[in-house]
Amino acid sequence: MDLGLKGKTALVCASSKGLGRACALSLAREGVAVTMLARGAEALEAAAAEIRAETGSTITTVACDITTAEGRAKALAACPQPDILVTNAGGPKPGDFREWTRDDWIAAVDANMLTPIELIKATVDGMISRGFGRIVNITSSAVRAPIDILGLSNGARSGLTGFVAGLSRKTVRHNVTINNLLPGPFETDRLRSTAQGAAKDSGRTVDEVLAERRTQNPSGRFGDPAEFGDACAYLCSAQAGFITGQNMLLDGGAYPGTF
Repeated sequence: MDLGLKGKTALVCASSKGLGRACALSLAREGVAVTMLARGAEALEAAAAEIRAETGSTITTVACDITTAEGRAKALAACPQPDILVTNAGGPKPGDFREWTRDDWIAAVDANMLTPIELIKATVDGMISRGFGRIVNITSSAVRAPIDILGLSNGARSGLTGFVAGLSRKTVRHNVTINNLLPGPFETDRLRSTAQGAAKDSGRTVDEVLAERRTQNPSGRFGDPAEFGDACAYLCSAQAGFITGQNMLLDGGAYPGTF
């Protein structure tokens, strides 16, 4: 299927690795000129070079911290009028809410709620004026099924979800959609790093922990980031203009609810 994205531009946050990189790659395959953002310049340049070589698409890189005003200004200077915006930022630390300070909460809300809102604010009117826009926020399956040790993420990402639910109904008449992708367990460096803590606590190897977690998922496996990237590309497509304000869960069936 031709997704109708050739010649479009995209700003993809936290895209040097993992799910963000997968989104950048899937969009580039569709002929989108992608501006990739990440804090680590070396990993970012390596990812961009690989995507350029595979797709032939125009890839621009900006090494910045998107959770800061300075970082957002730098990103938007490189891609001031994107047709597609993919927001993404690493989740806050896990733990017991009794141990979190006000500063911990502010940092979580800043990164996982206010940063996406600021990026939407900076780009959505341009999308409306051009009659096309696709905004995809990478959040978490914890928005649908909260994880007790991820309270900071549960709270901040749910706040973003509530904001999007309202705004997305106002922009869709202009062919500007806003949706959220909710990843469950995907084969990423972050998943492996979280397994390291569990392995240390239980006296098992990381591979043993990961093998157990795979069997606990109804699919019997973890997600492939390429699957996630292609889901993002579809939500950004010309064909997806009637989808807005939705939370697409990609978790292999882990969430047990009917709705």
